[in-house]
Amino acid sequence: MTAEDLLNGQVILIDKPLHWTSFQVVNKLRWAIKKKFNLKKIKVGHAGTLDPLATGLLIICTGRFTKRIDEYQAQEKEYTGTFYLGATTPSFDLETEVNQHFPTSHITEDLIIETTKKFMGEIEQIPPIYSAIKKDGKRLYKLARAGESTIIQSRKVTISEFEIIEINLPHIEFRVRCSKGTYIRSLANDFGMALKSGAYLFSLRRTKIGDSNVSKANSIDEFLSIINNN
Repeated sequence: MTAEDLLNGQVILIDKPLHWTSFQVVNKLRWAIKKKFNLKKIKVGHAGTLDPLATGLLIICTGRFTKRIDEYQAQEKEYTGTFYLGATTPSFDLETEVNQHFPTSHITEDLIIETTKKFMGEIEQIPPIYSAIKKDGKRLYKLARAGESTIIQSRKVTISEFEIIEINLPHIEFRVRCSKGTYIRSLANDFGMALKSGAYLFSLRRTKIGDSNVSKANSIDEFLSIINNN
């Protein structure tokens, strides 16, 4: 991989670690590339944000390939993860503390499997208040942290596959294939309500974007080693 390659455009698959923001990954790679190849400037961007508490596939585009970011963002995505049943959080994940508890004694494996069918195909979904979506020019998560309430419009998303991998209550392991714009945190919250209980997203990993698979991705350290050994 040369400076010319990176400027002309490269697609880099990164396995994002826990607690890193997507923006931090992009900055780390941009800084390393500029330092290694003595570049004053190079475009580097990612095709689809992953929350800090999620791990998995980030598609990083460099140089002229940053023009293709929208193309990659539009592709179907696959996630695996865990729902926690019987409680909710304001952020729909572990970013905030549990605010309510709900009964789970009525929940059976058959009910869980049957409930997944309610979320197949095109569905209406309301994004979490703790999200980067802008409302009147402000990020929703900033409004949430300031204690401000706001009305969030629902959006149509498509769930093409929703598989329950393992049930070990209160944890449910799942796999989902979905369209651009789907919030798995919202899916967790809605799934809990559909079970007449509550749920939040306990863990999340993005495994695929289109034909790109996290099994082909490098860790940040692996990528840095590759360019530094060129």
